[in-house]
Amino acid sequence: MQPAVIAPSILSADFARLGEEVDSVLAAGADWVHFDVMDNHYVPNLTIGPMVCEALRRHGVTAPIDVHLMVSPVDRIVSDFAAAGATYVSFHPEATEHVDRTIQLIRESGCRPGIVFNPATPLAWLDYTLGSVDLVLLMSVNPGFGGQKFIPSALEKLSEARRRIDASGREVRLEIDGGVKVDNIGAIARAGADTFVAGSAIFGSKDYAATVAAMRRAIAGG
Repeated sequence: MQPAVIAPSILSADFARLGEEVDSVLAAGADWVHFDVMDNHYVPNLTIGPMVCEALRRHGVTAPIDVHLMVSPVDRIVSDFAAAGATYVSFHPEATEHVDRTIQLIRESGCRPGIVFNPATPLAWLDYTLGSVDLVLLMSVNPGFGGQKFIPSALEKLSEARRRIDASGREVRLEIDGGVKVDNIGAIARAGADTFVAGSAIFGSKDYAATVAAMRRAIAGG
């Protein structure tokens, strides 16, 4: 399994000082910056677009930017995020007409493609996509809002996704998003995740570095 990655979701950051918040969380030991992109159509909320990604790159952020598209349609926005500096672009298969075409578009745009599974979305999509994606993201809450509680059935789903990824022989990141906290991240890691999105658990804490360090200890089994 690949080294653990902690990817704070800026959905929970203070947007009045977003550049400073991202600098602080990366200095505290985080690895990636996670973007929750919502369109008030595929999900009932409206958040951020490519301009924010571009602004953070101009600000000097060099860490990977992990863009989770909760939008429909998908294809129109892919090239905009690629041009803005995204590293990973993940999407929900239900949100696009042609899943394989969207994966190809993301890669051709210079980004690494990922596929996202809602809590009730079956992993059967992996039968046809695992050979062409670089990331599998499992939602452990229903998408649309931050601060929700972790859905326990996601652990079993993680284990099955890990089994499929290992059997494929490919280096594919297995990411979890939703309700990830210091007290459950160890169990999530044991179930097979190697990439952890945490929003309120990090940005809502008083000491980002202490929280990230505690998460790493829990991931390592400490």
